[in-house]
Amino acid sequence: MREGQTHILPGDPPVPVRLKRSSRARRFSLRVSRADGTVSLSLPLWAPETEALAFLKEREDWLRGHLARAPGRKRPEIGGTIPICGIERPIVAGTGRAARFAGGAVQVKDGARMPPRVRALLQALARERLVAASDRYAATLGKPFGRVSLRDTRSRWGSCSAKGDLMFSWRLIMAPTEVLDYVAAHEVAHLVEMNHSPAFWSTCARLYPEFEGPRAWLKTHGPHLLAWQFDPLPDGPAS
Repeated sequence: MREGQTHILPGDPPVPVRLKRSSRARRFSLRVSRADGTVSLSLPLWAPETEALAFLKEREDWLRGHLARAPGRKRPEIGGTIPICGIERPIVAGTGRAARFAGGAVQVKDGARMPPRVRALLQALARERLVAASDRYAATLGKPFGRVSLRDTRSRWGSCSAKGDLMFSWRLIMAPTEVLDYVAAHEVAHLVEMNHSPAFWSTCARLYPEFEGPRAWLKTHGPHLLAWQFDPLPDGPAS
């Protein structure tokens, strides 16, 4: 089997599955990416490909059910909407090189560069909100943090380094306000407890008492945030 070989699982529709051998794999592992819905099957170095494909066939019903429930990819478009702080905001034609949030709407110039401009706006709004929330919670603890960075992470919504630097997914700006605030409180709580012990959750509850709701929201609706695509459009004017 070639490294990274793709197998097509027949059916309606056919499903491409990337086969990946790994020295760390001890068993077969089937995964569906939360980011783009791609399917991968990891297998140990010693495993015959025929056994891997048999494993895939046994789990076909699970795989197709999972794919059917996964949110479809979404793109910002003029005349559509996009969530900001959990509220669907209209996207309207605007002018200038940068997208703006004004009058309760995203104003952006149409064209191939429209999606990246919307992404840049979301990132700016996310930084403003996340820094403010982190400042507020850090002041409660009396624990300063380092720098704040934003990334487009797929496996976590935030992190806190041993130096006290905070990292967040900028996509949190699309979630309801209480969800963004909870993630900020969660990561700031790590300034005191670099673990997920009872002491950590006690600190987290001190900062954000009703954290269970936002935490559950992310588990249920997080994939919908990851489904948004902001690459430049392949066709149309580049202005």
